[in-house]
Amino acid sequence: MTLPSIFVAHGSPTLALENNAYTSFLAELGASLPRPKGIVIFSAHWDSADQCIGADDQHAALHDFYGFPEQMYTLDYPAPGDPKLYEEIEHLFSQHNLFHQPVRNRGLDHGAWVVLRHIYPDAHIPVVPLSIDSRRAPQEQYEIGRMLAPLREQGILIIGSGGLVHNLRTLKQTNEPADWAVQYDNWIGQQLQDWNLRHLFQYDKKAPYAKQAVPSYGIEHFSPLFYAMGAADDQRSAQKLFQSYVLGSLSLNCWAFGQERDT
Repeated sequence: MTLPSIFVAHGSPTLALENNAYTSFLAELGASLPRPKGIVIFSAHWDSADQCIGADDQHAALHDFYGFPEQMYTLDYPAPGDPKLYEEIEHLFSQHNLFHQPVRNRGLDHGAWVVLRHIYPDAHIPVVPLSIDSRRAPQEQYEIGRMLAPLREQGILIIGSGGLVHNLRTLKQTNEPADWAVQYDNWIGQQLQDWNLRHLFQYDKKAPYAKQAVPSYGIEHFSPLFYAMGAADDQRSAQKLFQSYVLGSLSLNCWAFGQERDT
């Protein structure tokens, strides 16, 4: 059973409590995919110069945000870890001479548990969280994802969680999408469908409105895209599964890489 790799937007932390078209899609996604044996997730909210691997046997939700409704701080996602999957990831990284280190007692940040709570609400599937490094070049991020491609053949779901358009300074109280955000998303989407790595690796210079869509202070939300893509390098196909906008320009989207499936 070979699973696709997935890029998914996690939006605002309050997505955990929302019931809308996007959360309904996430629930459908979990129901429609073959149930994975484990999940490896790269989150925008774990940004580290070293490649870190979550090594806990049991996870808890990390409430890494402030100023939200009190109920948000009572939510949990008690997914188990997976020592064997951790060791397999460690082995793959070592094979490619990638320095890595275990991290314990961190918990799952909201970039991970908010979306997993909708996709697999029972929290029974083992999860191994991985850090990203937003300072790496996109090609390096892609190559790290590529190291993990063999896991897909073992029934492991690889997820990159972030956001293609993520500029908190441009948000407005409207769900009418900003034209510049749509143009940027459409450009990225075309490059993904063409698997045009040359253009994607230079998105900051080639994409329309790149500085608005991915400002320097928000680049970590775009980075998980390359990790997810790299994990499907052996089957270079991309399919957009969902697209919408909230607050004018916050892009909620999901892409599947490496396996065509019906929407």
